[in-house]
Amino acid sequence: MNFENVTIKDIAKELGISASAVSKALKDSYEISEKTKKRVLECAERLNYKPNPMAQSLKRGNSKSIGIIVSTIDNQFFSQVINGIESVAYTKGYNVIITQTHESYQLEVSNLRHLMYRSIDGLLISVSTETEEIDHLKNLHQKNLPIVFFDRVIDGIETHKVIADNFKGAYDATMHFIESGYRKIAHITSSPNISITAERLKGYMLALEENNIKADDSYIKYCLHGGKDMLEIENALDELLHADNPPDAIFTASDRITTTIFQLLKKMGIQIPDDIALLGFTNTHLAACLNPSLSAVSQPGFEIGEKATEMLINLIESKYPVYDFETIVLPTTLSVRDSSKPKVKY
Repeated sequence: MNFENVTIKDIAKELGISASAVSKALKDSYEISEKTKKRVLECAERLNYKPNPMAQSLKRGNSKSIGIIVSTIDNQFFSQVINGIESVAYTKGYNVIITQTHESYQLEVSNLRHLMYRSIDGLLISVSTETEEIDHLKNLHQKNLPIVFFDRVIDGIETHKVIADNFKGAYDATMHFIESGYRKIAHITSSPNISITAERLKGYMLALEENNIKADDSYIKYCLHGGKDMLEIENALDELLHADNPPDAIFTASDRITTTIFQLLKKMGIQIPDDIALLGFTNTHLAACLNPSLSAVSQPGFEIGEKATEMLINLIESKYPVYDFETIVLPTTLSVRDSSKPKVKY
């Protein structure tokens, strides 16, 4: 059985009056008698009539809806961002429509098409690891769709952006390793396509340089799907562990990569930090509960969501064109725990 939405025309046909009269009655127009209004309302309730939000949004010129594109909502960081988005959006009277790319460029394009069909007023997006071509976003930006980027941002579109201080977070993490006696520090990161990869790599490299540690390219491993592909992470770890000069510490640059490396090392019976130390970007609430407790760089996910949404709604509701844009950089937090304890000296 196919479900069909009841329309104003259906009510008009049922009552034998014009669709225009039904529309006016539903809006409580003075042009319609109280008797007719009552008949229309009773019929609408009996037929389970619901106003079409898309049609209404076209008439109003807005839908009071914000589109969100993230990689996956099971990522703790993105879950926290979405909570921040919703906290502002609902207060301001906006609904949110959440979509996931699962790190697929094609799915990102498809999700954006779906969101435009829903007549969103603005877009909050963290691009996928596969996204290199941005015409799908440029086209909408040129048509004046308000867009704010967060976390993974791109340079080809002039608009507001909200990010964590990825450079400082990576620098602090690498410096902590060095100060704890580790010198052979590997770096497992995401796709080189995305902004956070470059920012975190720069922080890692600067900390090595300042301590006269020569960067070893063989210690830097890229997971092109951002940690979504388990085999990529397994291969990266395997190459490091079986190198001629294996590292004594691993700095991981994303939530999923960090927790997966932790699980793999435990499964392999490798002692953390005695055999190899571990510290990485992750917003998991379980970091302190793991055995050993996991040292981590965490991002202010909730605050990123809040700020990005405030900026987007300001763009949506601005009565004049906006030409001055900001990139907001929020601080990360380094939590030192047992997985990166100082190296034992023999």
